[in-house]
Amino acid sequence: MNRRKSREIAMKLLFEMTINKGEYEEILKNFKENTEIELNDVDFDYIQTVVKGINENIKTIDQKIEENLKKWTLNRLSKVDLSILRMSTFEILFMEEIPNKVAVNEGIELAKKYSDDNSPSFINGVLGNMIKQ
Repeated sequence: MNRRKSREIAMKLLFEMTINKGEYEEILKNFKENTEIELNDVDFDYIQTVVKGINENIKTIDQKIEENLKKWTLNRLSKVDLSILRMSTFEILFMEEIPNKVAVNEGIELAKKYSDDNSPSFINGVLGNMIKQ
């Protein structure tokens, strides 16, 4: 099972949730039914835990992100950056088995791949402030 690939899928599903305002159960079901990715190659339990956990704890997660934004609000963030921040914040706050540095690093790597040139340093700053607290 590839955790990095699983994180990437979870981030894409979170992005879909922010765009389509869909229920997480429906988004997970659609993913399982329509993906061409071999589910044995990813950690679907991790994906499900992240998507469900963020859905259930969205207020806490968004509040934590907002506390660590400087001169920004959640509304101004790109949907990709918001999805990455939510996933990394969820890992930091709720997944003790994942070291904070791993959550931050993986968020940065996703930003490098899916967002603009300024996003990796922005993500690093927000998450870095968060783990210092």
